[in-house]
Order: sequence, then structure tokens, then C-alpha cells
Amino acid sequence: MSDVKCNVIIDSCCDLPPAVIDVPGVELLRFPFMLDGEEHFDDMFESLPARDFYNRMRKGAEASTAQIPMHIITEAFERAVESGVPTVYLGFTSGLSGNFNTTELIRDQVVAEHPDAELYVVDTHLASIAEGLLVYEAIRQRAKGLTASELAAWAEEARFYVNELFTLDELEWLRKGGRIPASVAFAGSKLDVKPMLDISIDGKLSLSGVARGRKKGVRQLAEFYRRNAAELGAGSYVVIGNADCPKDVERLKDEIVKIDDTVLFLETSIGPVIGCHVGPGMLAIAFMGQDARDDLSVSDRIAKKVLSKD
Repeated sequence: MSDVKCNVIIDSCCDLPPAVIDVPGVELLRFPFMLDGEEHFDDMFESLPARDFYNRMRKGAEASTAQIPMHIITEAFERAVESGVPTVYLGFTSGLSGNFNTTELIRDQVVAEHPDAELYVVDTHLASIAEGLLVYEAIRQRAKGLTASELAAWAEEARFYVNELFTLDELEWLRKGGRIPASVAFAGSKLDVKPMLDISIDGKLSLSGVARGRKKGVRQLAEFYRRNAAELGAGSYVVIGNADCPKDVERLKDEIVKIDDTVLFLETSIGPVIGCHVGPGMLAIAFMGQDARDDLSVSDRIAKKVLSKD
């Protein structure tokens, strides 16, 4: 760790195993969530096992989420500044929460009081294990000696190379959380299909397709890996997240190994904050692969060229 030149602040929506982020100089901010009227803070299932959490949801528990309290963010940023070590915050996508906008305001206030401080905030435009993969790789880059400004610049570029896809048992949980229209959830249930979703380039949920049944959904996740990870080197990491569906994890791993037997797996549970919105049964894959900007529509590419001339 002698080459480390900066610290990192992350949040619990990265859905990584606690052991992975238990690194000196890495601080975790925990999102709050409510379960049947009782407030909890997301500690990545260290106090409330994933199986217990999702079983309560299956039995009808009311679940909701909130932003990280402002005083917690402020205290973390002030600790970073007082430490004298340049720091980077890698945050949950602003496309799904107002939390990142809050962190920007707090950062500005803290830096105004400490003009010499190096405190960077990066909107990952990612969520759950996609955010987790970026965080994981950022921690590795930090260990290689990147400065805070270099790490922030790295993250702002690397986020476009995080490929992710996930499938759900049903869309009803997203409807309850206001993430999709009721009409879409209703249509999905009537057609008996498993939705396939990803995170768009601006960090919002995007319905990328459907699968006729769970087994086909697992195969589509593996096919997504085959299409988008062809240029990765041997021993590349694939993050697999699940909301209490471990058997599907094994099926997905078997399918991926058929494609690439050199891959390294990082398995994790979908945390309670994301879980409140997706419900039991989410299965997700994330890996570094194709540049998401290559998938822009023709009209978006034109707009990008026009804006780049300003």
C-alpha cells in the first residue's frame, strides 16, 4: 500500500461483499432503508442475512429507501479533508436517486471552507454490481498509485466500459417504487415474461428485452457476456449478483464457463437498498467490455458531434 496516493469514499449501493471493500483508506457510506416501518442502514447483510431480508419481502413486507442523511455525507467529507489525503467519492447513479446531487452540494460547501482540499465526486452513472465493478477496479487502480485527480478521471472514463445486464422475476417491485409505469408491469405479468434490463448511458433503468422463462433469461445473460466481452484478456473478472437465487448463479456460471473458461467470478448478494426496488429473484452480470457510447442511436451520435464543437 506504499504507493497509495489517495483515499476513496463509496456507498453501499455498490453491492460488493464486505471483505472486498474492507481496505485501509476506503470509507463506506450506508444508505438507509425501511422494512415494515423499521429503519435500517445497509451494512451489506452483515446484520440481516440476505435470505431473511428477501423472505420477508416474499411474505409481503413493506420496503422503501431514502437518501443518505446529509450530516453523514458532510461528516465523511470533513474527515477526508481533515486527513490531508486527497479523496475521491464514487457515487450511486444520479439517474436513479437525488443522492449524488446532494453530495455535490456538500462537496462544494466543504471545499469552500477548505480551498486547498482535494475532494472529487464522480457520478458513476451505475448501480448495484455495475457500480460495484467500477468501485472494485478503482480500488485496484488506487493501489497501483493513481493520484486522486487521476483516479477521478479514470472513473469518469471507465464507467462507459462497464457492461451490465440483469433479469427479474417480475416488474411489480419496480412499479411499487415508481421506477416504471404500472402499464409496463401489468403487460409483463400478463405475458409471463422475464424482463431483461440494463443501465442506460445516463444512469437510468432501461428495458433491453424479455425472456420467455427463467432458463432462457440465464442464457441471455451468458449470451450478453459472449457478445460484449470478446476482447477481454484471460483472467478477467465477472461480477454476478443475485437476490436470493443461488441456483441461478450456478447455472449462469456454467453457461459463462462454456464461453470462457479463464474467467474469474466475483459473487455477491444484491443489497437491501437495490433489493427494495427489484424484489427477490434478481440475477445480474457485470464486466468490463465494450464502450457503451458505441451503442448510441444515430440521432444521439449527431447530437454528440454537435455538442463537441462548442
